[in-house]
Amino acid sequence: MFERFVTWLTDTIFQLGYPGIVVLMAIESSVFPLPSELVMPPAGYLAAQGRMSAVLAVIAGAGGSVLGALVNYLVAQKLGRPLLHRYSRYFLVSEASLERSEAFFRRHGEIGTFLSRLVPVIRHLVSLPAGLAHMRLDRFVAYTAAGAGLWCAILTGVGWYIGKHAEQLEREIVQRYSTQATLILLPVLILVVAIYVVRHRRRAGPEA
Repeated sequence: MFERFVTWLTDTIFQLGYPGIVVLMAIESSVFPLPSELVMPPAGYLAAQGRMSAVLAVIAGAGGSVLGALVNYLVAQKLGRPLLHRYSRYFLVSEASLERSEAFFRRHGEIGTFLSRLVPVIRHLVSLPAGLAHMRLDRFVAYTAAGAGLWCAILTGVGWYIGKHAEQLEREIVQRYSTQATLILLPVLILVVAIYVVRHRRRAGPEA
């Protein structure tokens, strides 16, 4: 049954093509929790078979992520704090969490946007506090694209590896390799945060 599901999923991504990837990743990046692990690895698998371009798939995935994130960002920015806080439960996030996130984004919007795109669950909600904090739109788009592009490249790479070694891999390989990719990426994220903190403190020192 698992093999049939994988075959169906891969064929579906192939039939939808790059526009389908854009739409699915836009949904994933909005408030609807559609896992990107169900979109990008099949694209990488197809790339390994020569049925799709891995580069174009990553570009489509990142582009879709930016579009979906922009919807959340503009909703939060245009509707404003009172309305969004009132209906925060419909966005699957508590009011307290929204307030903490908003305060964080007022100080660390860029690094927060980038890193959040690499973290499951919160990546599709990160645009709300960014919009509430009125983060600069060009920076929001740039850091969202960078983080989403990296994540899409990782998942596409996982799918490509599966496609090249399909006969040797076990049935739950997508979940296992996605988890390993996240664990490998974790030290890099910690290093990025550490560098950011040091630079932020150095800039804050003279201002104080």
